[in-house]
Amino acid sequence: MSNSKVFSMPFANVYPLYIQKAEKKGRTKAEVDTIIFWLTGYDKQSLQQHIEQKTDFETFFNQSPQLNPNVSKITGVICGYRVEDIEDELMQKIRYLDKLIDELAKGKAMEKILRK
Repeated sequence: MSNSKVFSMPFANVYPLYIQKAEKKGRTKAEVDTIIFWLTGYDKQSLQQHIEQKTDFETFFNQSPQLNPNVSKITGVICGYRVEDIEDELMQKIRYLDKLIDELAKGKAMEKILRK
């Protein structure tokens, strides 16, 4: 799949999959939301607006209030790529989110996921 297809994909289409992945492993929607809030700076209301408006990933990340300053602490492999080595800035942000949701589903403690 080309980057442009991923970037134009509505966040609202992927969000339920993040929740489903977490809930399959005994985690919660609230934890998924906490991760999204931490990463992007969105709050509950602004996240809901993006879901309702079916905002694409590119707009979702470009309009995010503030990327968390600790994103550089997110390291490791997701989808066969080291997140810290991804050159495309938008793809890296998407993969950061994928990585954090993956860590949640693997049972990692929230405090470690949020790099505290």
